[in-house]
Amino acid sequence: MKHSDLAWVYLSVASNVDPEKNIVAALEILRGQVSIEALSTFYRTAAIGRPEQPDYLNGVAKIRTPLEPVALKTTVLRPIEAQLGRQKTADRYAARCIDLDILLWGEAILDNEEQTIPDPDITERPFLGAGLLDLASDIVLPGDTQPLAAYFSHETLAALKVDRDFTQRLKEQFTP
Repeated sequence: MKHSDLAWVYLSVASNVDPEKNIVAALEILRGQVSIEALSTFYRTAAIGRPEQPDYLNGVAKIRTPLEPVALKTTVLRPIEAQLGRQKTADRYAARCIDLDILLWGEAILDNEEQTIPDPDITERPFLGAGLLDLASDIVLPGDTQPLAAYFSHETLAALKVDRDFTQRLKEQFTP
């Protein structure tokens, strides 16, 4: 397969259970199956709706893959989560050893039982928007007319807690 046949994909990468260990482990497994092109800054954020849970580490990975969205989700992302011990429960906001989700798939717009792309949380969760903007500052979401940056105030993005040391270690270990 030619490099030009590979899709650009942005993934959210998050954990609030031993995140420094689990994110590294997930990226190790992931890079054996796709090409990791870039990693965003990683942010420490409170667990949504769960003040009793530890903070999350959240970032975005830019990858290239020949796989279609459903195949990437079912044959790569979910097996990585399972291998690292994530168990899906009825609690959507349960603590997670690892959470890998497709945010963007090139210019694709999908909305079916399997997945929604672009991920609707991108414009609602500043840490997702910030991660994408870190990798593509002028990005416009497929199907949208305004730049992603228009969804977030400068103050909102500036208030995010950056984990510089962790971000630097990940970039040194996983990006070209």
